Amino acid sequence: MARTKNLAVRSMLIDRAAQLLRERQPVTLRGLVAGTEVSTMAVYTYFDGIDGLWRAVRQEGFTRLATRLTEVPTTDDPVHDLAALGSAYLSNALTNPDLYRVMFDAGVDLEDAAAADATLDRLVTAVQSAKSDDRFRADVDPLDLATQSWTIGHGLAGLVATGPLPPAALNYGIPMLTALFIGAGDEPQRCTQSVTTGWRISEERYP
Repeated sequence: MARTKNLAVRSMLIDRAAQLLRERQPVTLRGLVAGTEVSTMAVYTYFDGIDGLWRAVRQEGFTRLATRLTEVPTTDDPVHDLAALGSAYLSNALTNPDLYRVMFDAGVDLEDAAAADATLDRLVTAVQSAKSDDRFRADVDPLDLATQSWTIGHGLAGLVATGPLPPAALNYGIPMLTALFIGAGDEPQRCTQSVTTGWRISEERYP
């Protein structure tokens, strides 16, 4: 009879793998279970081996990001929502820095690539809403603008969550996103207010 799997054990192994990567230690079966009551067979029980573990580690990063993004409410101000989603992205990176380091390692497959793509789709939807509200020009491509917005957030996350800059540098996102959205057609004063309030909505989540 198959043994019931413990989700806490699965999560622990994912977190330990990400931690070992951050510490630049070799990720071995023994290293993963060292100091725990779990045997090395758990890696095969839960992931079918190390390769499966790597896929799960990458996927977990996107799973936690998706969860964080779903906590961002949709308002009647789509530009505010875009900024709030960017802020939530950064909040997730700072909360899960070890997983964030491996989320975008294209050398490792994902368990569910479509689920990872859905995180970008949240931004695309917000851009489409902004176009519908005449905040952005009709010729703005939602995917292009969402990708540019994501690039700003990803750059800040890399420099703060996994790099040399302090958390205070996250506020650089406000002028960068404001300039991006004004360039897409938004009215400057209204855009500044929307981005500033949206960006700060997740500020309390920063460690």
